[in-house]
Amino acid sequence: MAVYETVERKKNSNKDIDLALVRRVKAGDYRAFDLLVIKYQSRLVSTALKFSKDLQIAEDIVQDSFIKAFKSINSFREDSTFYTWVYRITVNTAKNFLVSKKRKGELLATDLSDDGSFDIDSLETDTPDGILKANELKEILFDSLNGLGEETKTALTLREFEGLSYEQISEIVNCPVGTVRSRIFRGREVLEETIKKYKQEIHPNKTQMKS
Repeated sequence: MAVYETVERKKNSNKDIDLALVRRVKAGDYRAFDLLVIKYQSRLVSTALKFSKDLQIAEDIVQDSFIKAFKSINSFREDSTFYTWVYRITVNTAKNFLVSKKRKGELLATDLSDDGSFDIDSLETDTPDGILKANELKEILFDSLNGLGEETKTALTLREFEGLSYEQISEIVNCPVGTVRSRIFRGREVLEETIKKYKQEIHPNKTQMKS
């Protein structure tokens, strides 16, 4: 209980510090906004990299996001954290970039196998053939991920690759937590089915033995 209370106090303290800076910006102290940029820039660049596989483009997306946040700072209602608000702006800016550049189907840069949420490791990777199959599965998974609806893909990406809570995702995508959970569940089902089908194709004998 003591540890939980300490974590909560730190969260509240961090939120209060950010809100104090936001209020200074609203009052005309633009240097306060620079402090917010310095604080969250690297985290947001990492987020943008999930959508564009180019660091320079990711940095441009984040810069554009901060400009949008600065221009609309007075619309920030202070009922959520500043980071959640600017995170939402960054995600939307990244998605708009992909659409405007006709790159909506571009694969996310995240390596699914590093996340550990999906069972790729069961494939043998000690041989050239095994490595080839593992890489092939990753490509298939990326295609499957990009074949999901935009809302489902966004929710799944924020949960599996960004590690955000359902509540945080709910704030970012502006929908109920239950809807977020449903979208993530559907997305996981699709990817897990993709893995299952692929393994059945490369190991048909094992599948027949099980049946």
